[in-house]
Amino acid sequence: MFIIAQEEGVIRAMHRLLWAKSIDNKWLNLSNLDLTNLHATGVYIIWHGGENPRIVRIGQGNIAARLAAHRLNHQIMRYVESGPMMVTWAEIEDQAMRDGVEAYLAKQFTPLIKDKVPEVRPIQASSPFL
Repeated sequence: MFIIAQEEGVIRAMHRLLWAKSIDNKWLNLSNLDLTNLHATGVYIIWHGGENPRIVRIGQGNIAARLAAHRLNHQIMRYVESGPMMVTWAEIEDQAMRDGVEAYLAKQFTPLIKDKVPEVRPIQASSPFL
């Protein structure tokens, strides 16, 4: 699905993503999230809450597997000292679309931990934070 956005007088098509939240419409805590029944492939954003929230990591793939690995990664989890580690994701099956959306999100949010971002044309996508 697309949404239309106007920025500096230019109208752009943007992919509207459905970002995951809890049943009561709250962000999900990475540290205690039950990954047992999560069978999604897509893009994800991990951030720390607190007084000065920051995006920690943006990635893609099998969401449950990637998040389970990130929970064991001290480089990521050390940010829990700044606030709770939160996560959201959007399902995207198509690999080329995931690559483009990940590239776009990494450019928009400048995560604290920057892994290799796909070198593809960024595909504009809706932010989970708007």
